[in-house]
Amino acid sequence: MTDFAAIDFETANREPSSVCSVGVVVVRGGTVVEKIYRLIRPWPNYYSRFNIAVHGIRPSDTASEPEFPAVWADIAPRIEGLTLVAHNSPFDEGCLRAAFAHYGMSWPGYEFRCTCRASRRVFGRILPNHQLQTVAAHCGYDLTRHHHALADAEACACIARMIL
Repeated sequence: MTDFAAIDFETANREPSSVCSVGVVVVRGGTVVEKIYRLIRPWPNYYSRFNIAVHGIRPSDTASEPEFPAVWADIAPRIEGLTLVAHNSPFDEGCLRAAFAHYGMSWPGYEFRCTCRASRRVFGRILPNHQLQTVAAHCGYDLTRHHHALADAEACACIARMIL
């Protein structure tokens, strides 16, 4: 797989529509050609302590940021026609679908591939687990900013370039 967009969402609370940041790494011809990071005013617009502890994004960080439709209008043309790749893709696809549904946006039929599932197939019991940071390290990516959406998308892109 040489053309894809690695994507990662962080959420403000347990609602999948509450995306508060997105990281995207666009890969064409096996080379990273673009990196995108955006903060998003989430819906519903409240933050759980747990989520803040995970990613460090607070209400004040997104209070003046655009809502999802405006952010996605900027991202969509840059990833048009590309397969979306995520580590634990059901989570990220679920976030994207929930945001589309909440805002009444038409689903464009994105295809997702999962680097976590691929890691289980390719590496099996070689790794102690198939968490993003473990697989990324095995593939040569030092994920020091885990749960920053762009860093996680970069790690995912590294994994995907190696095993997909």
